[in-house]
Amino acid sequence: MKKSVLAAMLAAAMTVGTMPATVFAEEAAKPYEGVTLTMWIGNTEYNAGTQAVMEKATEELGMEFSIEINPGGTEGDNIIKTRCASGDLPDISNYNSGSLLTALNPKEHFLDITDEAMTQKFDETFLSCVSQEDRVYGAPFTTTQGGAVVYWKPDYEELGLEVPTTWEQFVSNCQALKDAGKTPIYLSCGDTWTTQLVFLGDNYNVLAKNPSFAEDFTAGTAKFATDEGGLASWSKYADLVDFYNADASAAKYDDGLEAMATGQATHWFMLTQVIPLMIAAHPEAEENIGVFAIPGDDPENCGLTVWEPNAWYISKDSANKEAALAFLDFYFQEENLDLYVETIGANGPSCIKGYTLPESVAPAIRVDMQAYFDAGKTAPALEFITPVKGSTCEQITTSAALGQIDGATAAQMYDDDCKKSAVQQGLGWE
Repeated sequence: MKKSVLAAMLAAAMTVGTMPATVFAEEAAKPYEGVTLTMWIGNTEYNAGTQAVMEKATEELGMEFSIEINPGGTEGDNIIKTRCASGDLPDISNYNSGSLLTALNPKEHFLDITDEAMTQKFDETFLSCVSQEDRVYGAPFTTTQGGAVVYWKPDYEELGLEVPTTWEQFVSNCQALKDAGKTPIYLSCGDTWTTQLVFLGDNYNVLAKNPSFAEDFTAGTAKFATDEGGLASWSKYADLVDFYNADASAAKYDDGLEAMATGQATHWFMLTQVIPLMIAAHPEAEENIGVFAIPGDDPENCGLTVWEPNAWYISKDSANKEAALAFLDFYFQEENLDLYVETIGANGPSCIKGYTLPESVAPAIRVDMQAYFDAGKTAPALEFITPVKGSTCEQITTSAALGQIDGATAAQMYDDDCKKSAVQQGLGWE
């Protein structure tokens, strides 16, 4: 409705002492009509789910969206750093949570949302990855995923095995599976990045033994080779070498998807992003796939290492802060969370406290993984809480997985590799 027409109607209404109800309804329904929010987002993140929520926001709130695609990787990192430095940020940026955010100095560039009502919905593990000096700057883009053990439940049922809560129990389960003629663990060294999950997914257990490990590691005062929990992570590889598939040295990630979805192997140390992919290819696998956390040595403190999602950040200098906050508040309403998940799926539980994933999500995620979140037994992966990561991690984990080096050697090699990264970042390692 044009403003001149609306003004005439208002004047007429004042004259007769009435106001057409349709005027109030139209104006109240779209409070941000005429506002265009600029947004920087990756191709993967600008998916059908995101677009569905944006379209609904336009219908109900009125704002439009101008999208700029983040090219990702190092190029994307350099672009956002340059735009922070030049004061040329869009209204909303979709970017990493965790240590990469710290490098952007969020206090200087992004809106502090600590006291916003929506922020009270975010779980503590996510908040730890978007906070600086106890102030919160990011809101979760999508669901989490875990670094965990994906397993074939029919094998457990057949042999009467229980989900392990200690590493000793897990190794015992693997031996029972091997004795029964099963392939206890799938290993896909043909894609070396996949071999990292035994180590990276064990971070919950490292922090359980030493809660300050990430901080101390960043400072150079804690090392994997000398920390009890850190060394235990690397030593786990040696316990697994007798349980792999025969083609472990050459098998690829895609081979693992097929093998696990069809029950050719019982366990796979993997990111839970694989679950929707397996079910998409083999829908009958939905009821047969389960997930459990990589166990440590304390059955009372068995928890899940979580890969937190990207986050939404509002520019501190945005001229559209109110509209940007309104969009994020809209985004986190339960019906819109459902819209996103039902459109694009979920790789893990939500970062929103009290939110129940819709029935369309596989039980492995909606039930198995959710239990760790409900119990407060989650911790972020190490890469979210320290900027230090060795560039040859996957080569070291592959050698350890194949039994070519022992845990102590692998841990020392990784510490030496991380030192190069720390020195480059000026962290003062000696």
